[in-house]
Formats: sequence, structure tokens, C-alpha cells
Amino acid sequence: MDVDRFDPTPIYKQVAKAIRNRIKSGELQPRDPIPSESKMVSDYDVARDTARRAVALLRSEGWVVTLPQRGTFVSDSPGTPPST
Repeated sequence: MDVDRFDPTPIYKQVAKAIRNRIKSGELQPRDPIPSESKMVSDYDVARDTARRAVALLRSEGWVVTLPQRGTFVSDSPGTPPST
């Protein structure tokens, strides 16, 4: 998926949606790593901060979890926001 720079939707949300769709389709399963920030930068032709914001959005929505020094992985129960 390419980001649509003419779409009024912020680019980080478009990147997050692309990864969310990969999770929903089963391409990425629970505990699978999601693409790294570097991979997102090259795949979607976005800035690193944009990739970082996309991951933060997915994390806040419960789609992914980030483990320090290990990476970001699909949540065991994707789409369930973390309890605070």
C-alpha cells in the first residue's frame, strides 16, 4: 500500500491503517513482529517520526506491544486497548 499524499487523512494514520489491515487479514499473527521503523520508512516513503507515530497509534489502540530492546509485536488480543 502506498500512502496517498493528497488524502486529508494524516500520513501516520494511513501507515497505521496499512499495518492494522495486515493484522486483520491474518498476514501478521499475534506475537509476530511488525515491520521496523526503518522498513516502514523505506516501504511507505515516510519520515522516521511518521513511522514512530504510526506505531504509537497502533500501541494506544491495542494492536501492538513494544518490548524494549526486542521490537514491536502484534498483541495477543489485537484491537483490545490496554487497560490503564
